[in-house]
Amino acid sequence: MTRYEPAIDVAALTAIDMHVHIEVDGHAHASLPDDLAEAASRYFSTDGPRPDLDSIAAYYRERRMAAVVFTVDAETQLGHPPISSAEVAAGAARHPDVLIPFGSVDPRRPDAVERARRLIDESGVRGFKFHPTVQGFDPSDEAHYPLYAELEAAGVVALFHTGQTGIGAGMPGGRGLRLALSNPM
Repeated sequence: MTRYEPAIDVAALTAIDMHVHIEVDGHAHASLPDDLAEAASRYFSTDGPRPDLDSIAAYYRERRMAAVVFTVDAETQLGHPPISSAEVAAGAARHPDVLIPFGSVDPRRPDAVERARRLIDESGVRGFKFHPTVQGFDPSDEAHYPLYAELEAAGVVALFHTGQTGIGAGMPGGRGLRLALSNPM
């Protein structure tokens, strides 16, 4: 797999979008199970096929922008195989002038630290996206500190989704996805 190396001319950019989900990979595999993807489309008022990584790169290039691209590995919580972060990074390596890859590892996996290390070393990811609600974990749980320490040692970003989410919106019980209250009143 090709390792990402940045080639962005920051002075030529009008902006950097720090939050672009890759929702479908080159094999037509979606990042979410069908029911959640359909509910998210209704919630976000989107229809039609999701853009692939190459189309996203073209979109941002036309606008003289760059984008941080990622998926979310929530296999433990959702029971749905994730889009490969290594493939997202390889796609960004094809478009290093406009894309910056972040990886995603399911923090509940026993090999999360090793997966993160491989994505940094082999794929060149520049950060990691975490979505506690969708991934079903408490980011303040000390069990995840070794993962955070690995990211810190590598000097990469840890980006956390906070607050409410559109994933599960409009579904009975939000399909079980909810914000946990660590300090209930």
